[in-house]
Amino acid sequence: MSFFDVVFYLFATITIMAGMGVVVARNPVHAALLLVLAFCSAAGVWMLLEAEFLAITLVLVYVGAVMVLFLFVVMMLDINLVKLREGFWRWFPFGALLAGLMVFEMIWVLGSPQLADVSTTVVRAADYSNTKELGRLIYTDYVYPFEIAAVILLVAMVAAIALTLRRRPGVKTQNIAEQVKAKKADRLRIVSMKSEPKVGSK
Repeated sequence: MSFFDVVFYLFATITIMAGMGVVVARNPVHAALLLVLAFCSAAGVWMLLEAEFLAITLVLVYVGAVMVLFLFVVMMLDINLVKLREGFWRWFPFGALLAGLMVFEMIWVLGSPQLADVSTTVVRAADYSNTKELGRLIYTDYVYPFEIAAVILLVAMVAAIALTLRRRPGVKTQNIAEQVKAKKADRLRIVSMKSEPKVGSK
């Protein structure tokens, strides 16, 4: 077994164990920290596959932004852990079935003849850039799935905003359209007044 295989199995084991810890952890903060560990281990696997751009994107976007924000939100909220764990064992068989199905699909894909034939390591040139190659594939061969995914994410964002938007009575809000249409004649009135005599003068 080569050093590459040892490092790959190490990162893969850490990722699987951290993922299982996210599911079974009783404390949401511990689950978030385990998810950060799983992301970092997955980034290590990407590095072994010579996908440095995806690895650094995974660390910067998910670990450096999304998970930090999620961790702060979880730590600031007063979460009832007992109520949170009520339906765990009720849905455990369904979750175990889905996990077994995903494991079966991964074994099926990895054991396919198309992947079994790839046994030699591809040697890249010194000026090879996986970022450039990834961009070329996204915007040529996979441009339609990429655009469809972008539209789905936009619809999900708009739906989340629409579902959480609540109009409460008695709350003052700004009407930008009315502010833009405002004119001086509607807001200002000049009144002509008679000047008052100076105090002490006759």
